[in-house]
Amino acid sequence: MFRAGRSLGVFGVVAALAAAAVTAVASPAMAAPGCVGVSGVGSSGGPANAAPWLNGNTGGLPGLSGRTTAIEKITGTYSPNKTVDRFNVLGTDLGIMWDNGAGQILTAFGDTTGLSRNPTCDGLVGEWRSNVLFRSSDRVLADGMRIDSAPKDGTGQAREIISGLKIPGVEASSIPTSGIAVNGVQYLSYMSVRNWGEAGQWSTNYSQIATSSDNGETWTMRPETLRPNIGGVLPAGVAPVAGSENFQMSSMVKDGGFVYNYGTPAGRSGEVRLSRVPEGAILDLSAYEYWNGNGWIRADPAAAVPVMGGRIGEISVQYNEFLGKFVAMYADAFSSIVMRTAPSPVGPWTAPETLVNLVEVPGIYAAYIHPWSSGSDLYFLATTWADYNVMLMRTTLVR
Repeated sequence: MFRAGRSLGVFGVVAALAAAAVTAVASPAMAAPGCVGVSGVGSSGGPANAAPWLNGNTGGLPGLSGRTTAIEKITGTYSPNKTVDRFNVLGTDLGIMWDNGAGQILTAFGDTTGLSRNPTCDGLVGEWRSNVLFRSSDRVLADGMRIDSAPKDGTGQAREIISGLKIPGVEASSIPTSGIAVNGVQYLSYMSVRNWGEAGQWSTNYSQIATSSDNGETWTMRPETLRPNIGGVLPAGVAPVAGSENFQMSSMVKDGGFVYNYGTPAGRSGEVRLSRVPEGAILDLSAYEYWNGNGWIRADPAAAVPVMGGRIGEISVQYNEFLGKFVAMYADAFSSIVMRTAPSPVGPWTAPETLVNLVEVPGIYAAYIHPWSSGSDLYFLATTWADYNVMLMRTTLVR
């Protein structure tokens, strides 16, 4: 397990030089003679300058009132994980966590930037990857979450695990939305983003599942799980399926031999619908059942009705032993992080309780529950737009 200590690798050296020259490189460089082109940072994503000392932010943790506290930056320049030095992860978002079933938490991130290897052509910030994955075995979360390892490319940086075309209007990016482990296999749902729009709005081509049998090192796309979206750029012979537009993003949780999938449309303004499938049939769309408010309907996503209303962004659902209930977290219409609970996967869900107010932390989003939360401590990751990095937070639960 990686703990505090300073060792400047190649990316650390670049970071030190960059910090010294910050005033000279405050914006990406224009293409210089001999450059093939300028690499985009792209995405929903982070500012082009995903470093606090470039984008005018302090990089510090927010001070909060109430039952929620910010514990530690997990990624970026100010993280004890040294993600710039070790993985060339300067800026990223999301942080979707699941238990791999073998003593580690796997965490998938969204659009990721690093320090460019060719700043003359690309500017200081580049090395855009649509997604990366970290592994952690840290069970002592009160002082942070240490990262053990990540799948890397030949240069030593965390590599993109699910490739995307990176062509706006066709496929701008491939973004993870949920992960789960069943019988030693890792399942990662992701969305093929066609275009990024205004804040909190985007369009998708489809959602799909990828699988890994080597603890997230390599992934296989599973086209048999593809859920086409209306208006999406789809593979030949694939047509939209009524109701699939409501399952472009998801949160998967296991209960009673089933995998429950809480689905939302693309973006941060959809209601939540629910499907379930036996654990052993997760790749078989014909085996999925959809909650219609009274019971389960087989293989008909259009039958699903909302189980949670309102404008809901990037939902995360886990069962909580302390409460003896299912807990859902997400960013609401006001960009505050809220929590709801329910006695069963279908509900009924309580009214939202605000955990982090947008006034205290502007631009916060993507709250993902840590599966190893215990007792009254509910740990979660969240992203701040200004710093475009992920931090670990904790809220105290009350029965």
